[in-house]
Amino acid sequence: MGDGGALEPDRGRLLSGSDDLAGWIAETLGHRPADLADYERALTHGSRSDANYERLEFLGDRVLGLVMAEWLYERFPGEPEGALSKRYNALVTGAVCADVARGLGVPARLRLGKQARDDGASDSDNVLGDVMEALLGALYRDAGLEAARAAIRRLWAARLTADASAPQHPKSALQEWAAAHQRKPPLYEIVDRSGPGHAPRFTVKATIPKLAEALAEGGSKQEAETAAARALLQMVRSR
Repeated sequence: MGDGGALEPDRGRLLSGSDDLAGWIAETLGHRPADLADYERALTHGSRSDANYERLEFLGDRVLGLVMAEWLYERFPGEPEGALSKRYNALVTGAVCADVARGLGVPARLRLGKQARDDGASDSDNVLGDVMEALLGALYRDAGLEAARAAIRRLWAARLTADASAPQHPKSALQEWAAAHQRKPPLYEIVDRSGPGHAPRFTVKATIPKLAEALAEGGSKQEAETAAARALLQMVRSR
């Protein structure tokens, strides 16, 4: 009898935590789950458990890609494939997914090991972007494509209509600038890599040979290259 009574407060806290998570998912993703297992896993970093978000991120990445491609195809019926690709690439980056995650309050709900938390993983674009995709994977498994589509269209709505014309990726824009000015194509070089495995920082140098160069950092090689290309493009355009 004594042991049974001692367990009640813990059980109450667990139920309260589950209700809180279910309510948050219902509010942010538009669907109240009956089973929280996938959502809990989607919020769990590898530093905390082997049962982490990585597999769900793999699935959610594909769900986001399909829904976004379908949406752009419908929303911009007069645009060619190249313009649609530019829009697509600007909307599904890890940085955008991380920004969406921050807006939903994901950092406060991440399940991290102590070292990862101390290293700042809760504000890492890499981590938050992956977790956002994992949550979409969990939603797809739980409620199907319609629910995932509705959540993505709601969460990305403002971003989809932010640009009247298709945005051009900084690396593509820099490449075109170089060609138009009879310059050699831009070169990209990783000059530094720091930070722990789950939250790396890359420093990349972008160079147009015999003209100019720029350094930039990012949470991934791609992110750093994009930032360096953007900085170099601004530099050469201002000359």
